[in-house]
Amino acid sequence: MNLRVLWFVLLGVLLAGYAVLDGFDLGVGILHPGARDDRERRIFMNSIGPLWDGNEVWLVTFGGALFAAFPEAYATAFSAFYPAFMILLCALIFRAVSMEFRSKRDSRVWRRAWDGAFFLSSLTAAVLFGAAVGDSMLGIPLTAAHEYAGGFWDLLRPYALLVGALNAAMFAMHGAIYLHLKTEGELQRRVRRWMWHSFGVFLTLYLLTTIVTLIRVPRAIANFAEMPWLWGLVVAEVLALANIPRSLYLRRSGQAFVSSTAAIAALVALFGAALYPNLIVSSLDPAGTLTIANAASSQRTLGIMAFIAAAGLPFVLAYTAIIYWVFRGKVELGKFSY
Repeated sequence: MNLRVLWFVLLGVLLAGYAVLDGFDLGVGILHPGARDDRERRIFMNSIGPLWDGNEVWLVTFGGALFAAFPEAYATAFSAFYPAFMILLCALIFRAVSMEFRSKRDSRVWRRAWDGAFFLSSLTAAVLFGAAVGDSMLGIPLTAAHEYAGGFWDLLRPYALLVGALNAAMFAMHGAIYLHLKTEGELQRRVRRWMWHSFGVFLTLYLLTTIVTLIRVPRAIANFAEMPWLWGLVVAEVLALANIPRSLYLRRSGQAFVSSTAAIAALVALFGAALYPNLIVSSLDPAGTLTIANAASSQRTLGIMAFIAAAGLPFVLAYTAIIYWVFRGKVELGKFSY
């Protein structure tokens, strides 16, 4: 396989890994205001407590891989999205800090303030991730010299915000299914209702976004004519989405979580299929578009990176599997809980 294509695919794998793993973390944060008392709020936080920092490693690895494999795309993206990235960074920091600081004082005002920060930072991060995808689909104003010619507000277009809302709804659904696996009793029964409600909101936004995408971004399906096998991704997405309500109806929340995971992964794959071979599309001048050809590092660099990834990825996957196995089961609050 061409090394440039290989690294385009590997970036997609890293992005899908982050969306799946940190997606339910952000979803739990979005659903956090639904907790009725302090005990339930602690259960929500402790359901992701041992996992969230490891899940974010996938995002860090994605950024590092993008920098090494496609440095010009990395530089242009940070130039164009710099204010949004700073807001995103603050959201991720506040989410972590709110979890660590919340229980440091036995004060209602103190804890509710950090609860608000936990919710707002999770929602902000989810919406910004989705908006970045929407802007990538539409294209951003880049000159032929690959310099960003717009401002911060040029990125907050209606379509980008629609994709941001879709992403937040998707993570909320994913988080609700995860919480159903980690809770029990009355809380679990309430979470079960949230699963249905969040799925309904997600499905509505998914259908709306699909229609708008086909109208606003017709090139999104251009690659399907040359690579018909891409329709398999569409089939996989539809089957995964259809199995979520089926699994919920049969009370198989584990199967629903697997289906939600597959749906998110397939959606990331469809995003990559729509974008390929572009990395950043210019809405001003086709010459300003960055592709895997004109933004890539040397073949030697890509080859060395591929060797390192082949050697290191099994350890990352093994570590992730062990952590999830160790912390499986229902949440139990203890002396060292959040």
